Amino acid sequence: MYAYKPAEPTDSTVLRNLGVPVAHTLIAFKSMEKGLDKLLLNEAKIKEDLDNNWAVVAEAIQTILRRENYPEPYEALKALTRGKTSITKEDIQQFINGLKVSPAVRKSLKQITPANYTGIAPAY
Repeated sequence: MYAYKPAEPTDSTVLRNLGVPVAHTLIAFKSMEKGLDKLLLNEAKIKEDLDNNWAVVAEAIQTILRRENYPEPYEALKALTRGKTSITKEDIQQFINGLKVSPAVRKSLKQITPANYTGIAPAY
């Protein structure tokens, strides 16, 4: 007795069927690019929003403090950021001035702004 065994697809069968998903992906990317080209940025509003949201630099400060082996950087920043409706540049500057770190680290911390922080803390 022979059991029925369906033929396994050969490499050529698989390769022949790759074109459709690749083509659909290419069409999707072109469509997305076309749509993004229609967007207009309100750069003034973006700058204003960033200037009014200094809490975004807390992550970068925490990362640098961890690198410097600062004791409990998360807790230090938590005390600064929790419970406040907004954090200003002055709040951040005052916090940095109160840290027990070297002048070089303090200088690098003060260079971080919401406009220049992209999610990667500087290594300087």
